[in-house]
Amino acid sequence: MYATLALIIFCLTYALIISEKVHRTVVALLGGMILVAAGVLAQEKAIEHIDWNTLGLLVGMMIVVGITRRTGVFQYLGLLAVRFAKGEPIRILIALATVTALLSALLDNVTTVLLIVPITFTICDKLNLNPMPFLVSQIFASNIGGTSTLIGDPPNIMIGSQTHLGFVDFAVNLVPVVFVIFIATMAVFYILYKRKLHVSDELKKNLIELDPVEQIKDYGLLKKSLFVLALILVGFILHQSLHMESATVALTGAALLMFITKEEPEEILLAVEWPTIFFFIGLFILVGGLVETGWINKLAQWAFDATAGNFNLTAMLILWLSAFASAFVDNIPFTATMIPLIHQMGNLGGISQTGLEPLWWALSLGACLGGNGTLIGASANVIVAGLAEKNGVQMRFMQFMKLALPLMILSIVISSLYLIIFYL
Repeated sequence: MYATLALIIFCLTYALIISEKVHRTVVALLGGMILVAAGVLAQEKAIEHIDWNTLGLLVGMMIVVGITRRTGVFQYLGLLAVRFAKGEPIRILIALATVTALLSALLDNVTTVLLIVPITFTICDKLNLNPMPFLVSQIFASNIGGTSTLIGDPPNIMIGSQTHLGFVDFAVNLVPVVFVIFIATMAVFYILYKRKLHVSDELKKNLIELDPVEQIKDYGLLKKSLFVLALILVGFILHQSLHMESATVALTGAALLMFITKEEPEEILLAVEWPTIFFFIGLFILVGGLVETGWINKLAQWAFDATAGNFNLTAMLILWLSAFASAFVDNIPFTATMIPLIHQMGNLGGISQTGLEPLWWALSLGACLGGNGTLIGASANVIVAGLAEKNGVQMRFMQFMKLALPLMILSIVISSLYLIIFYL
């Protein structure tokens, strides 16, 4: 009975989120609380399923970005991008997306969109452009770039910690295919928006003539912010060897920056996107209900049974199943379920850790890239939607999916060819 109830509540909640009749935060939180109130999940179990590492990372980086934003450095970077692109909107779109992808590989995709989205709104305001194409391209770039390294996306962090695959392993095996996927995705955006984004020569000239250096408002605060951001970056790269979670790194950096800048906590905490945080809490509890009642485990087990032990077919199924599951269900609990099952398959088939590597890359590519499929498929997507709403721009679920799902499928087709040619 509880299993059926968990599935019904999950489906109804997602239907309401997609319909956008009620704010997604309210819907997700209500769905999660109904699961607990109905006895499907005990409160202690519900709390266990909330990924506090993800939430801590989000809150920490939101605080750091909130303080750093006051320096004017985002406007400075935005004007540099405009000068580099010579004021051409489509070039600006690709330039910002490229920066997003690179930063997502070095930091993580959530931190990156928190840094880039304010720049985007500054540029679009000055050029009188619709920010939607820019925001969508940055969602894709953040998830694609985050796929390429150990620290770029939570599924990779989880896979790395459970398999002892390191930063270099992920970079060597995933950067080539990620590069191709990024080029293909940007080519689609170029074709779609080249003729739709128009700016008058006067606006271009006025923006290009602005001095980026003049945008820096507080050099003292900038130095402190960049110092802490550098420490956080080093912490993200070394967090595994330091035995520290990424949330610890982000929250420590946030606390340090608040301490050295002597900022008032009441004011700084307003920079945190609390609706987004509570949306994730509700979503984690909802998916926790599916985990506890066995639905996710059944889905993953079915995937292995369906391949009848064929290694190549298993790799393809893991890739495609992970992609579509991650588009609609948060990729963190799905990845957590798949990892032990892949280990079990290796034990049953007598496959070594090295022999299992193609399956780990299939899981990584599917879970990370699949997040591009819908507006709620990955953390970065939800963060961008939240920031957009704060700036008066409504990102519609179905409108996003019409473009996102075909592009996500294109990335998985490229990933399939890559795995077949080089690993299977």
